[in-house]
Formats: sequence, C-alpha cells, structure tokens
Amino acid sequence: MIDNMGSGHVPVMIGEVLGALRPFDEGLFVDATLGRGGYSEAILKTASARVIGIDRDPAAVIFGKQLSRKYGGRLTILEGRFGDIERLIKDKGISAVDGITFDLGVSSIQLDEANRGFSFRFDGPLDMRMSSKGTTAADLINNTSEQDLADIIHKLGEERQARRIAKAIVETRSKTPIKTTGHLAEIVRGIVWKSKDRIDPATRTFMALRIWVNDELGELRRGLCAAENILAPGGRLAIVAFHSLEDRIVKKFLRSRSGRSGRSSRHFPDIQVKQPAPSFKLLKSGVIKPQLSEISRNARSRSARLRIAERTDSPSWSCKIAGKQNYGWHDLGGQK
Repeated sequence: MIDNMGSGHVPVMIGEVLGALRPFDEGLFVDATLGRGGYSEAILKTASARVIGIDRDPAAVIFGKQLSRKYGGRLTILEGRFGDIERLIKDKGISAVDGITFDLGVSSIQLDEANRGFSFRFDGPLDMRMSSKGTTAADLINNTSEQDLADIIHKLGEERQARRIAKAIVETRSKTPIKTTGHLAEIVRGIVWKSKDRIDPATRTFMALRIWVNDELGELRRGLCAAENILAPGGRLAIVAFHSLEDRIVKKFLRSRSGRSGRSSRHFPDIQVKQPAPSFKLLKSGVIKPQLSEISRNARSRSARLRIAERTDSPSWSCKIAGKQNYGWHDLGGQK
C-alpha cells in the first residue's frame, strides 16, 4: 500500500499490480485491503476510474474517508472484512467490478503502533485484532489448551519448537497472566535461539497468533470466492501474499479455477473428473517476486509474492467455506 500522505508505508510491487489490473477511465476497482490507501491512490492517479476501498480496521476507515475527499467522489470507503466483499458491494447496488487487489497480512502501520499489540518490537497490550472486536491474543494464550496452542503455533507459524513454546506459555500463565507483547516475546526467546538470518525468535509465534486471532486464512478463502463471484468477465485479480500459507491457498485456488490443478500424485491413477469450465485464466503461471531494486529500497518487500489472473465468462464454481477457524489443516501441509 503506497503512502502518499507521509506515513512512510510503501506498498510492494505497485507497478506490477497496476500492470495486472490495467486501470481504465470509468472502470470500477476494489482495493480489498485499504490500509493507508496506497493501491487505491495509485489506481485513481492512473485513470479516471472509481475505487471501493474496504478494511476492517477502524483506523484505516477513518484515514480512507479523509483520503476520499481528495478524489471528488471517486473513492468510496466501506468498513468490513474482505471475505464479505460480495455482500458489501451488492449492498451498494453494484453487481460486478473490473478489478480487485488484495495486499494480505498485517500492515506496517499496524506493526508500528505499540498499542495494537502486533509487534514484539514494542511492549504493549497483547491484542493483535485488526478490528476492535473478538478474541484478543491475550485471551487466546491465557485460555487455550497446551495442545491447541502447539497446533496453532506449529501450523500457522511453521514453528518447529511449537510444543516447547506452548508448554512454557502454560507454565508461565499458571503463575501470572500473560498480558503484554514483551512478556510473551521473553517467553519465546527463552525457548528459541536466534537464527543465522537474525530473525527474532518470537517472529513465527507472533505471526501464528495474529493469523488465528483475525482468522486470516479463512478470510482469504472467503475473499477468493467472493472475488470470483463479483469480477466481470475480463476483470483482473491481483493478490500480494507475504506468508507461505497464504500464497499456497491463492496458488491452489487459481490453479484449480484455471483448470490446471492436475492429479495430486503420480502414484495415483489418472482418473478423469469432470470439472466446471475455468472461471479464471492465469496471466502468469508462476509467482511474481519483487525486483532487487525494490527490496533494497523496502526490505519488507523481500517476502512478497504476487499472483495475477483474469476472470473468464464462465460461471463461478461452487464454493464451500468452513466456519471461523475451521479451515482444513490438510491445506496447510499436515493433519491436525
């Protein structure tokens, strides 16, 4: 998300995202993760198009409404989860859009605000909620069983020491509640050694808790299905992911919807299963990574992965999405 308002937040691969979306005059585009409005502003400056910006973070919504005054009604701000895109835009009487972009994960603005509790760089309340509603990270770690904590940290954070971390958390909370980011980070650092790449030992645990608290993978699945339903034929989808689990879900969805899923193993029989006509056409078969020049300017872009596709005129596929936190663990590389 570009920050043209002095926040210091720079959206990644903005040129590649714009190249995929191809903004045009009178077109209607959705910035499904508004943040500080970087992609929205880039689209609005590229063409005389309209943009709907969506975010569940009240702070982002307030910022977006201030930003919208600059563009004379071409930027509409909606508060809500991007998994609800279809309902949000249809409530506005809109049936289809020409492009959608997702910038997944937490924003640098949220990370830099100590009171939001996303980062271990500052000692603040252990919150991690992107909105102001629901279970906090403190609620999660102080009330969840050791086994479930270990599963969350291992599967969502891909942390090898998850069981030892969960055990240490449970032992600590039996004496005193864990309420701050500093306290939790201290516990994890007592278990996990700093890696050779100097990434903080608490990184994976904090990421796992944040993903669970905000149901980020469930939201992603719902958002992909919603995008399929509301993109007009020829409409473009551009998704930037920073986490291997997110990118895996996007890759699996787009490969399936483009008719490229293939069989799961060469050892299985090649059984022909009739599938619906492809609802997407891949604009690039693989992933797009940031250029070295961008990484040198913005270190946070180094893990970014962009996938792009174009909506066909075929009907949407059936989409069955599990409830909150019940997404399939097999999609994450293992069994619960």
